[in-house]
Amino acid sequence: MKKVMVCGCGVQGSTICRKLDEEPNVEEIICADYDFEAAKAVCKLMKKGTPKKVNAANLDEIKKAAEGCELLVNVMPLNYGANMLRAAMDLGCCYQDLAAVENLPECMDVDPYDRWIAGIRYMYENYGKVFAKNNTTAIIGTGSAPGVMCVMARKCVNELDTCDTLNMMVYEGVEAKRFLPFWWSTDVALADMQEDAFALENGEIIRTKPFSRKIYRKWPEYDMRPVMLCEHAHDEPVYVAFNSEKYFKGCKNAYFKYGGVGIQFSEPLYRAGLLSWEEEEVDGQKEIPHDVILKHVPQAPKDPKEIKEIIDEGIISDGGAFVIEAYGKKDGKNVMVELHLSAPGLIESYEKAKMTGEMYLTGQGAFLYTRLFVNDMIDQKGLISSDMLDDEQVEQYIRWAEELGITYTIEIKEDVFPADLKA
Repeated sequence: MKKVMVCGCGVQGSTICRKLDEEPNVEEIICADYDFEAAKAVCKLMKKGTPKKVNAANLDEIKKAAEGCELLVNVMPLNYGANMLRAAMDLGCCYQDLAAVENLPECMDVDPYDRWIAGIRYMYENYGKVFAKNNTTAIIGTGSAPGVMCVMARKCVNELDTCDTLNMMVYEGVEAKRFLPFWWSTDVALADMQEDAFALENGEIIRTKPFSRKIYRKWPEYDMRPVMLCEHAHDEPVYVAFNSEKYFKGCKNAYFKYGGVGIQFSEPLYRAGLLSWEEEEVDGQKEIPHDVILKHVPQAPKDPKEIKEIIDEGIISDGGAFVIEAYGKKDGKNVMVELHLSAPGLIESYEKAKMTGEMYLTGQGAFLYTRLFVNDMIDQKGLISSDMLDDEQVEQYIRWAEELGITYTIEIKEDVFPADLKA
């Protein structure tokens, strides 16, 4: 029987805790959060949950709370990742992170422009050795995107003989009458919105500006009406860059494009300088614009009662799209493999599991990596990213996803070329 600690009882962490509660191989789930009330609240919805108050800024507190655990799942903001990783290495347990570590201590002397990429490389090459020596595994980037996206990208690329370009897209269309621009962590969302994005072009990682390189797509999910997507800071192109030859059939170009309600809300703020972290003086008062905006944007709902209230107040739209385009060669022909993921929306997710659609896809998508762990289906040792599952693990993940109503369709189109991705 397994003992697992989930650190962070917010929107996604609470989902993982509740799904782990259903696993017969799990004996106890430590639900840890600095907000002890949040930890207790999720445990009230569980049978095997134990709430603990943990300050993730304190390495010793993490280690004490996770003593005896075989897996540590990190659902905390990025700045706590280094401590969480270190705790797992010191304890000799496995580790799962929905994101990747920001500002890794060993890479602080690297130019800030390259620090995040250097950190991923360092984790692969150095932390990976520690986990391998401990005979354990760490997986980073295990939410919906990256996470579900990486599994589906692998599925898509496996339809090709060789891959030239991979375009990964998310369009979020859920909108309530209540003011809710984001259905996931507002803190992380606003931080991502003002960060430079990454793309892989001609085999090299490049930086692009947020909200730039807009593209338009016509999808059945939106009755073939054009929707706009743009550059957005995400891990996937960097993972593809590091793992192109082994897992992506030589892919030379990779992009992540994002659109929908959150982008429409954030772009004007970004252009007005209101997402900046730089302190400014306003009428004699020193303010950080980002913090002022954050103070006025509500956090995403996670409590079932609040979600029900939002639904009852009225939903303007309950849609979205999650699409991958893989361009390359198959049987000597130029083809594009187009994969569309389908998952329950807000109303269906609430009916199924008393969750939002974002909680359902991201939290349960993350949980499927956790499920691989607790069922002893991860045999890689060291540190990997979510795109580095083997083909058998990819197929098992997809089968479990289908049981949850997370399905996909694939269409192969001949002589279609990625002409607009650099626009």
